[in-house]
Amino acid sequence: ARRFNGPPDSGNGGYVCGAFAVAAGLDARVRLLSPPPLEVPLELAQGPAGEWTLSADATPVARAVPNRLELEVPAPPRYTQAVWASQHYPGFHQHAFPDCFVCGPHRRRGDGMRIFPGMLDSGIVAAPWLPADNLDTGDGKVGVEYLWGALDCPGYFAVSGARRVMVLGEMQAHVDRRVHVGEACTVIGWKIAADGRKHVAGTAIFDEDGELCARARATWVELRG
Repeated sequence: ARRFNGPPDSGNGGYVCGAFAVAAGLDARVRLLSPPPLEVPLELAQGPAGEWTLSADATPVARAVPNRLELEVPAPPRYTQAVWASQHYPGFHQHAFPDCFVCGPHRRRGDGMRIFPGMLDSGIVAAPWLPADNLDTGDGKVGVEYLWGALDCPGYFAVSGARRVMVLGEMQAHVDRRVHVGEACTVIGWKIAADGRKHVAGTAIFDEDGELCARARATWVELRG
């Protein structure tokens, strides 16, 4: 649906990867092959080696390979630190996609996810997150595809500093347990590696007790100027 955009005319990468993984029933590494279209039926197909492909009008959009994520996660900041960092979110002043479902400052609560990560002295970015009621899957908890979305954009701000335009190339996430809607969560992102135009980020979600609930590793590709 158009609501789940990242750039104006394509889907938010993390949300699309998460919805793909949920539909295929996988713990997976997902690679985006083309901009995910909006308001277009998408088709799932499983290949002979166990991989899955997501397509639109026979054009491959993403490919998923079953894989369990192993990722060490830094200790979370205090919630008050995440609130402070969010007040210094660079996207408030300049944002390539201000209507992004996850991190767009033009989106209202209940419309977008409004995750606004800012940098801490530790070198990680952090943001508070209060999941809205419409992310509920019927049991009072946030759907897995939305958790993948929440794990997406903080990685971009961790590796780009909002100074470079990048797109999500590949993402792998693991959800230990789903958080409740309305729960005071903390989302963080940190740099892992860089190689030319490719940048690798880690992200994680913690519940209101500071317990780790989900984590992800993503590769971001810097667009040529």
